[in-house]
This record gives sequence, structure tokens and C-alpha cells, in this order.
Amino acid sequence: MDVMPKWAEVVLVPLISLLLAAIISALVILAIGEDPVAATKLMVEGAVGSVRGWGYTLYYATNFIFTGLAVAVAFHARLFNIGGEGQAMLGGLGVALALLFIPWPHWTIGLIAAALGAAVFGAAWAFIPAYLQARRGSHIVITTIMFNFIASALLIYLLNEFLKPVGQADPSSARFADHLDLPTLNSVLTGMGIKASKDDSVNVTFLIALASAVAVWVLMWRTRLGYEIRAFGHSESAAKYAGINPVRITVITMLISGGLAGLMGVNTVMGESEKLLLNSTEGAGFIGIAVALMGRSHPVGVVIAAILFGFLYQGGAELALWTSIPRELIVVIQALVILFTGALDNMVRMPLERMFLAARLRRAPGPERKPAEPAK
Repeated sequence: MDVMPKWAEVVLVPLISLLLAAIISALVILAIGEDPVAATKLMVEGAVGSVRGWGYTLYYATNFIFTGLAVAVAFHARLFNIGGEGQAMLGGLGVALALLFIPWPHWTIGLIAAALGAAVFGAAWAFIPAYLQARRGSHIVITTIMFNFIASALLIYLLNEFLKPVGQADPSSARFADHLDLPTLNSVLTGMGIKASKDDSVNVTFLIALASAVAVWVLMWRTRLGYEIRAFGHSESAAKYAGINPVRITVITMLISGGLAGLMGVNTVMGESEKLLLNSTEGAGFIGIAVALMGRSHPVGVVIAAILFGFLYQGGAELALWTSIPRELIVVIQALVILFTGALDNMVRMPLERMFLAARLRRAPGPERKPAEPAK
């Protein structure tokens, strides 16, 4: 029986961890000679205080939702997918190939093709580490890290040798056709009759990210495959005894995980740059690990955590622009969030469990006393 209620597990533990990370972050800002209150105010105003700020916050959150879901799905099978960065790179390549060489008549059809290309290329890049883990016993952490570097080198080679237009110095592909530009979220809401302020930073890929979160929830808790993935993650030996094939589950789980990470390429390549760039992922694959940890590998938690990290990214950009606080400090704050929500999770969880256990024991009725027997 769980000592702590579910709401405390999902909400209270991450909230206290965040509060501790915020306190330590404030002390760090104070130590470098800046006002932590003013810095916090500037971050809030820059990230969520305007339509533009919200737009960029949600743009970054879109990337983190995809990579967070990718890591979360793998976590449920006790697979630590560190390869989200490389899988997102290959997903971007799939988007570029789908849009550069096939003349799609409209952005809606192009979006479907780009999403399929991104998911297939991301899943394909995750397949080899999955196969090596399942068949050869190679550790998934090592192989996925290696494949991040291989993906980067492969992308450099393809851009410079094949995809870069003739005479262009910048290592990037040609721009996609103008009619394939993704509409912004603002234009979609306006078309639905909802009044929205103009902003061109977040596009319809955000809606695809939310739909992916719903799909992951349905997969993991409403399908037989999801049950098999979670059963395998809880106990491989018990899963094998129940007839679940470990090789099949490992490969399928990593294919789903890689496909989700690859979908990030739709946002960065088709939605933002409108061409394939070298460093379009910008570390989002690694941030996905923190997002999944903080979100407790649940799609709702992943979405909330992704928005928080989007806030940190956009707020950090504003800090670097308007103050002397370096952008690297945001990396420190992110590290503190990861530290408290991940590595030091038990530091918060164990005292809370003791508190809930003590409260439960106080509420529990005492043992009934039997009436004393009459003396003989």
C-alpha cells in the first residue's frame, strides 16, 4: 500500500523540489551581485508577460514535449533513452527530405508527409540501439549516446555534400516552398473565431505535441501494448513468465520513443527555420530527460514540465539580453531543477512519506479492548 496519496506524489513532491531549486537559484544570483527579485520579475515578464513571450515559451515547450514523451515511454520499459538529440536530428532530416524532393500542393498535406518522415527517421535511428540491447546485450545508454554523435556527423556530411545549394557557404538546405509554411497558432485560433493577438513564434506543431501526449496516455494505460510495456518495466522475469517477448517489447518501445523524438523536427525544421540547419535541436533531446523525470513519466506531467522548461529558456534569453547575468546561469538553474527533481528526489519524498504515515496512524482507530473476565 502506498504511504503517500497520488496527488502528493504527482503535485506536492515536484512543487517542493521546484521551490528548493528556486531558493538555491536565488542565492546563486545574489552571489554574483544581482537582485534575485528583479531577475525573477524580468524572467516572468519576458516569458509569460506578453503574447510574444508566451509564443516563444510555447515554441520551446513544443520541442520539450516531444523529447519528454520520448524519454517517458522508454522509462516505462526501464529503458534509458539518451538518444533523443540524435533522433530529433534525424527526424529533421526526414522532414527536409519529405519537403524538398516532393512537390506537395498544400501545407496540410506537406505537414502529414513531414510528420511521417520525422517519425520514421527518428524511429529508424532508435532501432539499431534497441536491437543491440535486445539481441546483443549492449547497454542502451552507451549506444544511444554514441548515436547522438554519429547523427551529428552524418548531418554535417549530408548537408555539405548533398543538401546544400550550389554556391551557398552556409551549411543548410534550400528553403522549402512558400506555400508549405506552417500557420501560426494565432492564425488557427483566429480562423476558429477566437480572438488572438498576432504572434509568429509558436505554430500548429504545438497542437500536434498535445495530441501526441494524449496518444501516449491512451497507448500506455488503455491498450494491451502499453500494459506489456509497463509490465516489462516493472519486472522482466515476470513479464517473460506471462508470455511477453522481451526482444519485441524493447524494440517496439524504442521505435515509439525514437518516433516521438523525431517529431520534434517538424517544429524546428518545418515550423521555425523552414529549412534544415545543423544545430536545430539545441540540446532539446537532453532537456527531454529532465522533463520526463520531473513529469514522473506521465503525459500530463510531461506537458507541464515542458512548459516550465520553456519558461526557463525564454526567461533566460530575456535575462541575458537585458541584464549582466550570463545565459549560462539558466543552465545552472536547469541543472538545479534536474538535481532536486531527479537525483535528490528522495530528500523531499522520504520526509513527506513519514509525515503522511504519521498522520495516517493518528487517524487510525486503536485496537479494541476485550472486557475483563470475571474472577473465579
